[in-house]
Amino acid sequence: MALSNNVIAAINFIALLLSIPIIGAGIWLATQADNACVQLLQWPVIVLGIVILLVALTGFIGAFWRISWLLMFYLIAMLVLIILLGSLVLFVFSVTMRGSGHTEPSRAYLEYHLDDFSLWLQRRVRSSHKWERIRTCLSSTTTCAELNQNYRLPQDFFNAHISPLQSGCCKPPTNCGFTYVNPTYWISPISNGASVDCSKWSNEQTELCYGCDSCKAGLLANLKEEWRNADLILLIALIGLVFVYLMAFLALKNAKSENLFRRHKQGYV
Repeated sequence: MALSNNVIAAINFIALLLSIPIIGAGIWLATQADNACVQLLQWPVIVLGIVILLVALTGFIGAFWRISWLLMFYLIAMLVLIILLGSLVLFVFSVTMRGSGHTEPSRAYLEYHLDDFSLWLQRRVRSSHKWERIRTCLSSTTTCAELNQNYRLPQDFFNAHISPLQSGCCKPPTNCGFTYVNPTYWISPISNGASVDCSKWSNEQTELCYGCDSCKAGLLANLKEEWRNADLILLIALIGLVFVYLMAFLALKNAKSENLFRRHKQGYV
């Protein structure tokens, strides 16, 4: 029985370690400027990771000190958390399936359209109230200012692989036909009716294209890339937790069987 308890404790310690990359994925998302402005995924991931850590800790304590009710709590709670984590992994995958960039002639960077993304993501940025807060946050970052430091000549900028957020928010859409002065300053053409975003562009450095749909699309494209990376970490942690949970369940079941067999044998002695 003691050996089985030690095995269960060791297994639960591994589950405790698996909570660390989950928490780390949430913290990494929180450090990204775009995620910090939107604040959608990072806190659920961090909270879920912390709860998994605490539940794994109760399982470790229950096994090490042979507290049966803590082990039962661990089995039930961890099963619920695994289901929640699996649901989160599937949800993130489903909402990030759609949305990709479009090429433009003589441009290395891509252009992004809001309608290409999932409806759930679109609703996060279409509301004027929500977008005003996000827009204010984005304009306070150095995302666009960094372009002026890195690119001087037009061809250098046109050949650059800038981020979706920079493509959508820091410059006017390519089809508007603006003339390049620097990455965040463009001369407007005589007629700029190619799209609504063309009239929203401003050379004011706090405005730029933060009011454009292309900026919303660029933000969602950035989120998609970062969420997909985080989702891969969550998926690996999920697979590990499922394996650890099954091992703990089987070890606990064997420990109970050994205990019953020992009691039965002692009854005949």
